[in-house]
Amino acid sequence: MPPETIRMPESLWAAVTPRGPELPQLEGRVQADVVIVGAGFTGLSTALHLREAGVDVAVVEAAEPGWGGSGRNNGQVIPTLTRPDPEDIVARHGAPGERFVALLRDCASILFDVARRYQIQAEQEQAGWIQPVHSPGRIRIAERRVRQWSKAGAAVELLSREQVRDMLGSDAWFGGFWNRTGGHVNPLALSRGLAHAVLDRGGRIFARSPVSRFERISNRWVVTTPHGEISGRALILATNAYTGEFEKSLAPDIAREVMPVRSWQMATEPLSEAACKTVIPGRQAMSDTHGELYFARYDARNRLVTGGALIGTDPERLKSQVGARLKRLWPQIGEVKFDYVWNGYVGMTSDFLPRIHHLGPDAFAWAGCNGRAVALSIAIGQELAKAAQGAPAQDLALPFTEPAPWVAHGLLRRLAPLMLMVYRRRDAAEIPDGPSGPPQPEHLVAWASNLRNRWRSS
Repeated sequence: MPPETIRMPESLWAAVTPRGPELPQLEGRVQADVVIVGAGFTGLSTALHLREAGVDVAVVEAAEPGWGGSGRNNGQVIPTLTRPDPEDIVARHGAPGERFVALLRDCASILFDVARRYQIQAEQEQAGWIQPVHSPGRIRIAERRVRQWSKAGAAVELLSREQVRDMLGSDAWFGGFWNRTGGHVNPLALSRGLAHAVLDRGGRIFARSPVSRFERISNRWVVTTPHGEISGRALILATNAYTGEFEKSLAPDIAREVMPVRSWQMATEPLSEAACKTVIPGRQAMSDTHGELYFARYDARNRLVTGGALIGTDPERLKSQVGARLKRLWPQIGEVKFDYVWNGYVGMTSDFLPRIHHLGPDAFAWAGCNGRAVALSIAIGQELAKAAQGAPAQDLALPFTEPAPWVAHGLLRRLAPLMLMVYRRRDAAEIPDGPSGPPQPEHLVAWASNLRNRWRSS
């Protein structure tokens, strides 16, 4: 897609957020100490931390800051991964996994601290994040997560069915857990606020400049765009689920190790004052244990911002489905009307763990947010800034791995939305008892992962 045709979809966030800074295209030959590809949460957080350390940094963005997933998501600030718990992370990565667990534990607080420090107005509310369980047997999920995250020092609390009913204003759930450090933000406002903070501290951001390639030449990383070229001692690739969207050959192994899954978001009309007193009265962010994805939070205007999964691209079907869901969960809302419906990509991996890579001398990348990018990206940016300055691996909370692209990525990408029917059946089934505990809720990529593994073994 030519850069001049790219527009931010009419999301709630695009409608209510002040415009971002006016930014130039990259033209001619430019130099920096560190070059960052991608002006989403990760790239901008990395740039901001580098500028605080006095490092000359330039960010190159295909569209505008926050145009991709960073500006299109629900804005929930969640300090966990979707599926792996601390013990899973440490079992996979050892000592780096332990450091990553600590970073993940603190990532929501890191985000809110950054917003306060740089006076970013992103409608941020650190009211906590609740994960209620949608069937009695799934309370074991909450118990396991509270046990493991408590051991890691997180501010978590197991909730009874009565507590969840009081906190969410619904009898639909059977208990759950609460992380007090979570919350929610306007993600596009956060993206644009980070961009302003980078510029105010002397950083450079080039917009409408999709990168076609990067290569190592004479001990420097050279990044090429349609109208210019920039070189740096160090390189950060921060493009996540959009890595292959503008140029498929940019980093094909990284592009193919994440499954870009379309995530639909929507916002109701502002709720009445009476409804706000009983529907999530504490204004926490909420996402439950459904694989089909049940989630909701308020924005600053008392709109309920929610969403769901959809086979196809008809937003009217989604309005009908999610509207009926909200009325079932919260009958006191009354008639549900949606003012905004939009979507963006979530970068899913086969094991629901992020992918962090050392690409070469002073070059790093990460991808695979798995629906947890808002808080995690800001924290990972802090670590990538240290890496770009030469910090040794043992001082970083980054579990490095080699890229592991999917087999038949294009085919699986087309088929993945059909898994919605499977998840609905799984969501309706109770979790059986067992000595090793119940399986965690599945997400869209698990099926594709099983198919990939069968192909690899054939």
